[in-house]
Amino acid sequence: MPIANNTMRTTQILEIRNESPTVKTFVFTDRLCSKAKPGQFLMLWIPGIDEIPLSIMDTSNGIVSVSVKAVGDATRYMHTMQTGAIIGIRGPFGNSFTETRGRALLVGGGTGTAPLLFLAKQLSTKTDRLTFVEGAKTKEELLFLKQIGKICEYKNTITTTEDGTAGLQCLVTKPLSDVLDREHFDMIYTCGPEVMVKKIFEMTDKRKLPIEASLERLMRCGIGLCGSCVIGKYRVCRDGPVFTGAQLREIKNELGTSKIGIDGSKVPI
Repeated sequence: MPIANNTMRTTQILEIRNESPTVKTFVFTDRLCSKAKPGQFLMLWIPGIDEIPLSIMDTSNGIVSVSVKAVGDATRYMHTMQTGAIIGIRGPFGNSFTETRGRALLVGGGTGTAPLLFLAKQLSTKTDRLTFVEGAKTKEELLFLKQIGKICEYKNTITTTEDGTAGLQCLVTKPLSDVLDREHFDMIYTCGPEVMVKKIFEMTDKRKLPIEASLERLMRCGIGLCGSCVIGKYRVCRDGPVFTGAQLREIKNELGTSKIGIDGSKVPI
């Protein structure tokens, strides 16, 4: 990792978009992060509040976008910020998804859909076909549906909601079994809640299908020093956040079951 990537830069928020009642997209300039690849993340510093890891959602000509769900003190405060506010940026960090040709299946849950949208844009001119499955608790929390539909074609998209307000009424993993048995895919990509990722890994592992999954864990440093994001023998920030099926197999007993808490102890997921 270049030293410059870990050097804090300050920038201003250029634009804020409401994506759902709980998710906002923040747009800003950063030369280094604008060169990021799908799957990589950055550390965003909110002066006087905290520094948090965020997946990079999009880049273009020096412009960077991240989507933020209001779930904790830092993210809730960020939702109160306005355009022109100063933030700090480090990154990009971590590895990225491997680009594939042929047919690809992308499965996203919650804000895990954001890096997959970034990936879909990159793959759209290189693959034979993209299929996208997205799940959420309710219709209002389904993210980027129009963009996904344009990139993957609406006929190749499946949506699920737990309350049945849009798409199929089920968890996002339920329709996957039929999709995986019915169609051939050269790669499956997924990002979202770790319990979801674990189930998808088990489904692909059973069928001996290739998979890459982006994991979300507590990250304090972003460069592999603090150990807060450890899972098995891996540090998610340094060895990931994207992991292959072979790597997931090595940590399957911990995947989706426990994580390192703020105080350094293991806590159930």
